Amino acid sequence: MKILITGGTGFIGSRLALKCLHEGHSVRTLALQRNGPEEANAREIAAAGGDVIEGSVTDAPTVEHACRDIDLVYHLAAAQHETNVPPRHYHDVNVTGTRNVLQAALNNGVRRVVHASTIGVYGNSPRAPVDDAAPLEPDNVYGVTKLEGERIAHEYAAQLPVVVVRVSETYGPGDRRLLKLFKALKRRRFVHIGSERNVHHPIYIDDLIAALQCAAVHPEAAGATFVLAGPRPLTTQDMIDAICRVVGAKPPRLRVPLGPLQVTASVMEKVLPPLRIQPPLHRRRLDFFIKNFQFDGHAARAILGYLPTTDFCEGVRRTAEWYQLMHWM
Repeated sequence: MKILITGGTGFIGSRLALKCLHEGHSVRTLALQRNGPEEANAREIAAAGGDVIEGSVTDAPTVEHACRDIDLVYHLAAAQHETNVPPRHYHDVNVTGTRNVLQAALNNGVRRVVHASTIGVYGNSPRAPVDDAAPLEPDNVYGVTKLEGERIAHEYAAQLPVVVVRVSETYGPGDRRLLKLFKALKRRRFVHIGSERNVHHPIYIDDLIAALQCAAVHPEAAGATFVLAGPRPLTTQDMIDAICRVVGAKPPRLRVPLGPLQVTASVMEKVLPPLRIQPPLHRRRLDFFIKNFQFDGHAARAILGYLPTTDFCEGVRRTAEWYQLMHWM
């Protein structure tokens, strides 16, 4: 197939692009190259034979051009971790950008669009497993605008085969976000924050890519929404213990309360951005120690036949091997 991946220079987009190229598909990516990792991913995709277009989904003519002669679109581009930007930036990328992609796909006769959303649309979910139809209560600008993007995707579903996938925390080779955690634990510079009993439901990159590819071709997937998560939930403490075992470090003992850090982060977010200073600590960064996410995954199993196979301990081992291969750890 001829495939377009928006956000193709990011972690998930670049690994998906390389997998599709390896399988013999024609791949085009539309993404920004704002930093070293994104530039490196773009070079890797180009070296593998991909067509790399540098641009934003907020630019409708560029999106229209990128969608020409395309069979399948994976729409992964999103504003997610930016902190020194106004809320309007999130709306421009996650809402207007999504509409641009869907309209361009419709104009160019694309056969299917897989729209990547986030488990963040559920807000801070309770510990009990959440199904795909649970109430949607996003509690930050990222989750709110991603939910708006989902609604736009469903608006187009009557004219265009669209699949919405809500992606859980993703990790694995190619991911640079967890690198700081791995390095801090290995160097014994990590401090526990709060009780760390909150629950995560992470998904390994290979399992996620398999699910995305299934959503792209399964005849019953069009018009549906799926949560994509890993084999089992685990607490923050479980995650830290697993990483410590892999990197050969003793579990850290020092622990600080969560409350004062939340207050500090809130103050930094209000005071520093007007001074054009990036807050070293912000509330969304503390979500790792706060939010609970646990999903039953029934719809993905029943319709897509999706069954993740990579346990967190094995996924962490593979991730650490990749970090070592890159000489980062």
